[in-house]
Amino acid sequence: MKTRYIDLIEQTFEWPQPEFNVVDNELYFHDIPLMDIIKQYGTPLKISYLPKISEQIQRAKRMFNVAFAKTDYNGEYYYCYCTKSSYFEFVLDEALKNDIHIETSSAFDFPIIERLYENGKITTDNYIICNGFKKPLYMQYICELINGGFHNTIPVLDNMNELSYYEKNVKVKAKLGIRIASEEEPSFQFYTSRLGFRYNDIVDFYKQRIKDNKKFELKMLHFFINTGIKDTSYYWSELHKAVNIYIELKKICPELDSLNIGGGFPIKNSLAFNYDYEYMTEEIVSQIKNLCNQADLPEPNIFTEFGSFTVGESGAVLYSILDQKKQNDRELWNMIDGSFMTNMPDIWAMNQRFILLAINRWDAPYERVFLGGLTCDSQDFYSEEAHVNAIYLPKFDPNEPLFIGFFHTGAYQDSLGGYGGIQHCLIPAPKHIIINKDENGEYYTKLFAKEQSAISMLKNLGY
Repeated sequence: MKTRYIDLIEQTFEWPQPEFNVVDNELYFHDIPLMDIIKQYGTPLKISYLPKISEQIQRAKRMFNVAFAKTDYNGEYYYCYCTKSSYFEFVLDEALKNDIHIETSSAFDFPIIERLYENGKITTDNYIICNGFKKPLYMQYICELINGGFHNTIPVLDNMNELSYYEKNVKVKAKLGIRIASEEEPSFQFYTSRLGFRYNDIVDFYKQRIKDNKKFELKMLHFFINTGIKDTSYYWSELHKAVNIYIELKKICPELDSLNIGGGFPIKNSLAFNYDYEYMTEEIVSQIKNLCNQADLPEPNIFTEFGSFTVGESGAVLYSILDQKKQNDRELWNMIDGSFMTNMPDIWAMNQRFILLAINRWDAPYERVFLGGLTCDSQDFYSEEAHVNAIYLPKFDPNEPLFIGFFHTGAYQDSLGGYGGIQHCLIPAPKHIIINKDENGEYYTKLFAKEQSAISMLKNLGY
C-alpha cells in the first residue's frame, strides 16, 4: 500500500517537473538541494533564484518571434518589465541583461532609472513606459527624463487633464500614449476600470488636443486587463475593442504605431498548472494582424508588460514546522516559524495560490493538515480554500524536523508586505538570499538581508 508522501505526489501530479525533483527523499529546486541551503542559512528564509528571470524573458521573446514568423507579422516586439512586481536591484540587473524595457507606475521609479543609467544598465534608447494616475512629482520626473534626452520615454495618458502638465513643461518633441479604460470582468463589482480614457472619448481627444500640437506625437495605445491574458471570451472581446480603436485612430494619426497589451501571462501556481503559452501568443498576434489587414492598415508594434511572469517563478519561501496542535477531532494545525500575512500577503488578501511542497522526509507517511502562522490574527493561515484542495504533508514527528517550501512567490509579496518595515505582531522579516549560477553552471548563494532585528524595528517606531 502506497502511503508515503512521495507516493501521494507521484500519484496526483506529473512528477518530477522541470524545476522540482527529489533526491534521497529531499526536494531539489532547479537542481539546488534545499536542505543544504536550510542547513547553511536556517529558516524562515526567502530565496531569489536569478537565472529563472532571464529564462522567462527569453521564453516570451522566443514565443512572440515564432508567432510573428508563423503569421508573417510586420511589427516589432518589445518586452517591458513592470518594476512594481519587484523593485530589487538584483532583479532589474538580471532582467536588463536581456535587452528589455521598463514600465513605471510611481514617481519613485525614477531615482531607480537614474541609478540604472549611471551604472550603464540602460541607455536613452530604452523605452520607459509611464503608466498610472500621476501626481505632480511623477509628471515632473517624466518631463525631466524627456528633456534630458530619454527620447523613448512615453507617458501613457490616464486622463484628459494630464496632457496640460506636459504642454507646459516638456521642452522637446515627445511621444505619448493613451490608456483605454477597459471593461472589467463580469465578476467584478464595477463595470469599467478606474484607469484610462473611456472608449468614446479617445478619438475626439486626439483630434482636439494632440493632432495639431507640434510638441507631441501619439505613438501608443495601451489597454490593460486586470485578470491577465486568459483564453476567455472576455479577454478576446477587450482585445478586439482595443485593436478597433487603434484602427480608427491610425486612419487619422499616421504616427501611431504601437499597441501595448498590458496584463501579463499567468505563472505556475500549482503542480497541476496547465496553460498553453504558445497558443495564446500566436492567437493574440494573429487576431491583431487579421483585424488590421481587414482594415488595410499596417499592424502595430506589440509591447507587453510582464511583471509576475518575469519574476514570480524565481522566488521561494522556506519554513520549518515548529509544532503540531490538534484543535478538535478533525483539524491538525502545523505551526510554521513565520507568518503568511507578513511574508506572503497575497495569501490572505486575495486567496493567492502558491506551490507548496515538503522539503524533506518524502519517504514518511502523509497526513492532512492546516498551516498556521505566528501572528495572533485569525486570518494568518493557509488551508484547502487557498490551496484548491486539501493540504497533505509528511506526518509530524517531534523528533524529526519537517521543512516546507512555498514556491513561485517572487512577485509583489515583498512590496505588499512592506519589505524591512513594521510587520503585524512585529514578526521579523526573514533572512533573504540570492541564488545564481557561475560561468560553469554551478550555483552559488549570497546573503542579501539578515533576519530583521529588534533594533531596526525600534528605530522605525521611534524608540
